[in-house]
Amino acid sequence: QVQLVESGGGLVQAGGSLRLSCAASGRTFSANGMGWFRQAPGKERECVAAINWSGGSTYHADSVKGRFTIPTDNAKNTVYLQMNSLKPEDTAAYYCAARLGTNYRTDARSYDYWGQGTQVTVSS
Repeated sequence: QVQLVESGGGLVQAGGSLRLSCAASGRTFSANGMGWFRQAPGKERECVAAINWSGGSTYHADSVKGRFTIPTDNAKNTVYLQMNSLKPEDTAAYYCAARLGTNYRTDARSYDYWGQGTQVTVSS
């Protein structure tokens, strides 16, 4: 089992920044792919960024390229989502997810463990 706990959401004005944290515990060595997803009301859950604990390439959705990054702190088993230049359309519930054994994917159904989610609201 892998447990994921997100934190760092909140209300911010357009143009502002937030940093989300996802602390992993349990059998973290069994998970390699990590993703950040978001879901707005009435919309499907979408991957905004993803990375492998082992390093290598990262993924950023076109809608967040140049604004969001996905740094990690392997010593703390924590993955972050640094969000800059936030827009009202970034408003959503944000979730981190872990994928067992292998590299990240961008489809939500490929992930095995999910955090509880944290709300991000960007006001105009």
